[in-house]
Amino acid sequence: MSQFAINLIFVGASFALYIGIAIWARAGSTKEFYVAGGGVNPITNGMATAADWMSAASFISMAGLIAAGGYAYSSFLMGWTGGYVLLAMLLAPYLRKFGKFTVPDFIGDRFYSTGARLVAVACLIIASVTYVIGQMTGAGVAFSRFLEVENDTGLMIAAVVVFMYAVMGGMKGITYTQVAQYVVLIIAYTIPAVFISLQLTGNPIPPLGLFSTHTESGMPLLQKLDEVVRELGFQDYTADVSNKLNMVLFTLSLMIGTAGLPHVIIRFFTVPKVADARWSAGWALVFIALLYLTAPAVASMARLNLLTTIYPAGPTAEAIHYDERPDWIRTWENTGLIRFNDKNGDGRIQLYNDVPAFQETAEARGWAGNELTVNNDILVLANPEIANLPGWVIGLIAAGGLAAALSTAAGLLLAISSAVSHDLIKGSINPNISDKGELLAARISMGVAIVVATWLGMNPPGFAAQVVALAFGIAAASIFPALMMGIFSKRVNSKGAIAGMLAGLISTVVYIFLYLGWFFIPGTATFANVEANWLFGISPLSFGAVGAMINFAVAFAVSAMTEEPPQEIQDLVESVRFPRGAGVATGH
Repeated sequence: MSQFAINLIFVGASFALYIGIAIWARAGSTKEFYVAGGGVNPITNGMATAADWMSAASFISMAGLIAAGGYAYSSFLMGWTGGYVLLAMLLAPYLRKFGKFTVPDFIGDRFYSTGARLVAVACLIIASVTYVIGQMTGAGVAFSRFLEVENDTGLMIAAVVVFMYAVMGGMKGITYTQVAQYVVLIIAYTIPAVFISLQLTGNPIPPLGLFSTHTESGMPLLQKLDEVVRELGFQDYTADVSNKLNMVLFTLSLMIGTAGLPHVIIRFFTVPKVADARWSAGWALVFIALLYLTAPAVASMARLNLLTTIYPAGPTAEAIHYDERPDWIRTWENTGLIRFNDKNGDGRIQLYNDVPAFQETAEARGWAGNELTVNNDILVLANPEIANLPGWVIGLIAAGGLAAALSTAAGLLLAISSAVSHDLIKGSINPNISDKGELLAARISMGVAIVVATWLGMNPPGFAAQVVALAFGIAAASIFPALMMGIFSKRVNSKGAIAGMLAGLISTVVYIFLYLGWFFIPGTATFANVEANWLFGISPLSFGAVGAMINFAVAFAVSAMTEEPPQEIQDLVESVRFPRGAGVATGH
């Protein structure tokens, strides 16, 4: 059986499962559409939350980024995981006690203002739309390789599948679909990692294999990897980070961005009790850890496998001839995600760090420039092929990559749909809309959001994990501070909350576009040509933490200069702060 047929079977079977679940769990009311009826078991919700969380960025891009950047990119692991601790401790139980459907619902009622609700809707949509770009991009990468279709065609297929189960099932269908997607993606991620760890180190447990001995060289795996990358002009894989401030701010931005992402927060509205919200967060951390402990090993082993494939006799010896390149390079070349340009005309593939500091060494070896461009997003997906694993493993990882992208895309699209139908239409435009009318509006909003997300996926501003990092910055600067102040401060009023959210959002978005150059110099800006102008060396991807500080400062300052919130709002804050985990929260 051909590899294409195997991939088609795995992917087709997983899609049939998702759609079947959506038909079985079809939402019949707005409560089922928004919060799955509010009766989801904490373990089930924890697994669904993990799938919702472990997006294309986690499954596809994160290991690729760590593989390319080494220790410096461990911030992704620390920030995203640490954010769940914040969510479990500071937000989840209190928001569940409030008993609403959405994040703007909480902000609008807590700050007794339609304006605050509308600003929260705008912040939610901007963060969610930015985030969903990465998911659609990741789905396109997986489709283009494993189903041998164009990237845009893959995006269209992904959009149709998400439309079928998300529009039909709402949160109820998405919840149980995400449980199935978690099982698919964790098996798909773990099995290839076990095989590769065995091949390289003889240890079947990838996190332990990362710190084991490289079988072929007899050196510790990471020491061997450092040696190889150093010989090719790259910084040591385990090298420390020079800009500590930027690393701290980036990690903090990811942490508070995680705690402020609306599609994750709404998952905690689906459980019966306040205590269940805490348990859901705990279970989610357990399920997430299974992948996140494996990711650094996958990244390191993928980088070593790639370089030793190109330089089988070592980085100072001759590279393989292009005509003798392995099949996995040929197949990924067809997607356009690997490109070869023979700059010195020797017919061999030179892959190295083409920077001035390494130029003299490169010229001495007869190299005239780096000749192989490899998209970071493909490393996890290509890893089984690089390691010559069986065809069924490749089919499994195809299904897993798509499950990761589609599960998070569905959660984000539901957050966008809920914001439009529940917070915008019912909360502001037509408060008297019927339950049936609101459900129809939610489904139409979902359909429109899918169309917009698909278009943006075809025209993304960066590869998946970079785009996702920007979404976290926006959520960190706008939504997280409003939620924190809404729960823990009785003094912050509607004027302060609105001013803070706008200040955090605008400052972060302006900094991102100004210093990444996507807005002012489209098509030409790179990190390298604007980094010198970063304020205090702060990357645009790290600015969400600064935006959050601006939000807090402005909100408290404006609130201090204006009237106190009404007494009933202060009493509400007091009651929300003491969840007393046993009782059933007030319904909506």
